[in-house]
Amino acid sequence: MIHKKKWFIGSLVFAGLLLSACAGGSTDNTGESQATNNAANQDTFTYAISGDPSATNPINTSDRWGLTVNNMIYSPLVAIETDGTEKNILAESVEAAEDGLSITVKLREDVKWSDGEAFTADDVIFTYEQKVKKENGNADQLWIQDEPVAFEKVDDYTVKFILPSPSAAALHNIVTETFIIPEHVFKDVEDFSVNELPVAAVGTGPYKLKEYKRGEYLTFEANEFYFGGEAGIQNVTLRIITSSDTAKVALQKGEVDAAVVLPSDIDDLDTDTITVYPYSENRVGYMGLNTQSEALKDEKVRQAVLFALNKEELNQAAYLDAKYYEQPYSFLPPNNPYVSEDVEKYETNIEKSKELLQEAGVTDLKLNLAFSATDPAQTVQATLIQQQLQKAGINVTLEGGDGTAIFTELKKEGSTKYNLFLGGYIMGNDPDLYGALFRTNGSANYFQTNNPVTDELFDAAALELDAEKRQALYDELQAEVAKDARFYPIVDNKKILAVNNRISDVEAATLIPIYTFEDMSKLSIK
Repeated sequence: MIHKKKWFIGSLVFAGLLLSACAGGSTDNTGESQATNNAANQDTFTYAISGDPSATNPINTSDRWGLTVNNMIYSPLVAIETDGTEKNILAESVEAAEDGLSITVKLREDVKWSDGEAFTADDVIFTYEQKVKKENGNADQLWIQDEPVAFEKVDDYTVKFILPSPSAAALHNIVTETFIIPEHVFKDVEDFSVNELPVAAVGTGPYKLKEYKRGEYLTFEANEFYFGGEAGIQNVTLRIITSSDTAKVALQKGEVDAAVVLPSDIDDLDTDTITVYPYSENRVGYMGLNTQSEALKDEKVRQAVLFALNKEELNQAAYLDAKYYEQPYSFLPPNNPYVSEDVEKYETNIEKSKELLQEAGVTDLKLNLAFSATDPAQTVQATLIQQQLQKAGINVTLEGGDGTAIFTELKKEGSTKYNLFLGGYIMGNDPDLYGALFRTNGSANYFQTNNPVTDELFDAAALELDAEKRQALYDELQAEVAKDARFYPIVDNKKILAVNNRISDVEAATLIPIYTFEDMSKLSIK
């Protein structure tokens, strides 16, 4: 699952869709019939994805495939590029007030919804009014010191965001990566906390959803009113194939045009027909520790677990070559502008691990480890973690299962079903975004942590407008999170997209974190 900042995959970047076009489906995930035939069509691009969207509600979706679907149907005011820069999408301009208490956004006036209706400021206000409600599940960035951001319509194409107090984090994060929905379509929806909204999707993005057959495929057709211009490929199929081996075979046979592959798969691909595109998502893959589970309440026990691990061994086994990964030591990815390595790195030290267990008065420690059974990298790493911890006398039972179900359980307040768990997230550049994971009341505090010290540092750093002082606060925060030993950062691995050579303009479509393509309509077929 993906934890997203708003980007959210928990595994990031953390199932279903209720539409008139929706049909029930089997769960064999082979996606045969229509989806298989589409790959050979001259007007269809077929992309193999590893599972159903966990949710498709644009107000609170946080998993990779749900966000991928939303990015095809809807648009944000401002998008974050791979290098961390911002790109106006529905916004024409964004201006922050000198006093730091408001942000004024001028909107594009040439945008229509996929049903032909005009896009206006009313739609932006409506969207943010739903998102700011905590009960809807994704309001973290719209509250400052427990006060909500307010929204004001200046005119039909101008919106003002009013902050309750100055906040450096809010100035960066309020207008980015929120998918805008049409008021005239969704105004009668009573509950925006659900995974799927009971209304057919209408958006401003490049595509419209045609059909969703659970466990098999989602099909899309080009949005004729898309402000970004005519699509290079009229139809897109997201074909659901949970097995990475099956997806690779489908790619080799030409049954799909694109799939995510592992480094170990690359040598098997025919370079005459398939091109590989590795790129960074600034992702952190990690092992989480449930601080509410009885076995891990003691900080020394959690630290003992981390000192018994070998990060390099875990990454070599899963990714084979260092050119496909970097090793993080903070909760921030290695290329984040705020990252600090002045933290406890938990270099492998079995004797230290045993000493800490002895100091804590713990013997015969037994833990379980949850991981996604369909994720090859997690499967390899889970087995190695079990072996590594055994060297320190820590016995681990492996609990492979459905990633979505695992994180649904972890999100339950007070859950103690799992002691350890593997996940990953893509959260963006501003460290405050990571508060969804690491604040006591964060919407994705899977670690079940209650830590006033790190909470206070998150609060102080978010409000600090002086850049140097803000950096110092985040340095201290990173050190405190590491000391707390609630999570073990393992990897920032590159995503490797393999694409059939009949598909061109991959660079024009822009490979980005989570969504794969910034704008799939820029692809074309040779």
